[in-house]
This record gives sequence, structure tokens and C-alpha cells, in this order.
Amino acid sequence: MKIIAGGVAKTEVAEVLRPLLSPGDTVIVGTDMDAAVQLRAGQADYYMGTCHTGAGASLGVLVGLLGSDRTHTFGRTIPSAAAIKAAVDEGNVAFGFALDQVQEVVPALWAELDGRRRGADA
Repeated sequence: MKIIAGGVAKTEVAEVLRPLLSPGDTVIVGTDMDAAVQLRAGQADYYMGTCHTGAGASLGVLVGLLGSDRTHTFGRTIPSAAAIKAAVDEGNVAFGFALDQVQEVVPALWAELDGRRRGADA
């Protein structure tokens, strides 16, 4: 799986995510524009973007280029596992959240994405 980390805390997102990844998975620190292009072309699987509110700059370009049906913001809340599952179930590939919630959101979001993949692989 290839994840692109973007936004204000993109480096922190990548640092939190790297130790959780399985062999063959990658996280790339990039821009929202890079992410939109790669997601549309099937060259990346997911985007995790951060900004101060989790709803503005973290996803603005992606909403415009991918559509609101493929993007989801958790905003300023720390989502429950059920909320994360619901967002992934809806087909979202780009997720925005507040930069001060990276430590909580990234592992929980990755657990859902990785678990879904492992379930699909089984």
C-alpha cells in the first residue's frame, strides 16, 4: 500500500506511520496536488492530510480534484473506530484531520486500512 502524507504536519504523519507499515508498504511525504494526481492515476492508495482544523487546507485540493465522495475530514475530533470504519466504508481515499491529533488518528486510521486489506487478502 502507498500512502501520501501531506499538509502542515506531513512529516509527523509519516514518522508515526512508518513503524506501523508492513514490508512493501510505503509512506511518501508530498503535497496535496501530488496526492490528487497519484490517487487519480492509481499510483497511490490513500492520502492523510493535516491542517489546523482538519477540514480546510488538508483536503481542499483533493476535494476539488477527486470529489467530495472520495474525501473525508475528521475535523477537530478524534474519531472513534466506528467513525473511521464508516469513512473508509464510504469509499474515501483521502482523509483530513487536525495537526494536533496525528498521534491518535494516524494509528487508528492505519489499523482500519491495514485490517481491511488483510481481510481482503484472507
